[in-house]
Amino acid sequence: MIKKKTASAIGYSSGDPAPVLLAAGKGREAERIIAIAQESGVEVVEDAALAALLDTWADGPVKPGDFIPPWCWEAAAKVLAFVMDQDKKSK
Repeated sequence: MIKKKTASAIGYSSGDPAPVLLAAGKGREAERIIAIAQESGVEVVEDAALAALLDTWADGPVKPGDFIPPWCWEAAAKVLAFVMDQDKKSK
């Protein structure tokens, strides 16, 4: 079975209790999310495990606008730290 590409955009603002899922999609939607990120100069990080966690947890997939569940915080923090590090290096 061929898996559809999955993409999620996450963000975090100081003062928020957790990172937020900004966008999510599969197939063409995923490709569009990635294209918009690249066009906007946003770092794209491939993390299949985090994408799967956000898509398939017990209470249903995390939806855009939702805070990321606590058991995803560590994986999300690693991605956000990497992106912030890359952003600092590019300045």
